[in-house]
Amino acid sequence: MPFCLFSQQNLFDKELFIVEEDTLRYRVLAPLDYEKDKKYPVHLVLHGSGERGNDNELQLFHGSNLFLNKKNREKYKSWVIFPQAPKNDWWGGNYDPYKFDYEIKTSQALDLVIRFMDEFINRGDVDKNKVYVSGLSMGGMGTFSIIAERPNMFAAATPICGDGDPNNVISFAKKVPIWIFHGALDKTVLPTQSLKMANAIMKAGGNPRVTIYENIEHNSWDVAFAEKDFLKWIHSKSKKNE
Repeated sequence: MPFCLFSQQNLFDKELFIVEEDTLRYRVLAPLDYEKDKKYPVHLVLHGSGERGNDNELQLFHGSNLFLNKKNREKYKSWVIFPQAPKNDWWGGNYDPYKFDYEIKTSQALDLVIRFMDEFINRGDVDKNKVYVSGLSMGGMGTFSIIAERPNMFAAATPICGDGDPNNVISFAKKVPIWIFHGALDKTVLPTQSLKMANAIMKAGGNPRVTIYENIEHNSWDVAFAEKDFLKWIHSKSKKNE
């Protein structure tokens, strides 16, 4: 898929997070009118399989315009982070069913993101009660995986056309508000996978919001990101002080 770097996307700074021999490439958008003495929300966005690579650009293909929108930047001032998984890795963590499809033997990318987030949210200019994660397709799988690994980190999660391990929901079902999106005609990741996760969350005592789009195939992120209250719903969520 060709990638056109829109002029505004250079507002996302290119950064590297290095741990020993491993490197996580990521882009970060600072809050509009940033003030060092303020604490800001953090929104982590996990891309799909088609945006993997090492250019530190392709991960912005889907979703970055939502956060660059002038009204959104003014209303929802926050850090926005788009990490990039390499071609030989994915965001699915230890969830096995899709590893064969991605030709992956071991997964390190999600672990690097978790280690990065562990550090980033401890900055003095971060509101630790307002840390959010969204992801599409492979990133939707990563969204379910990372909230299972760090259920106390996130105040809300929005997995789009994703999947996950229903055996892991117990860790986050009652802690993390979640809005699940999927296209009814999706043949790449079946909508029943999202419904499976929603059902598991409810069985574990959670209260998920679920949107299934009529006549939409795998690109449900286009309509999800266009939801008028997508960011409003996310930013309405805040962890209670522990």
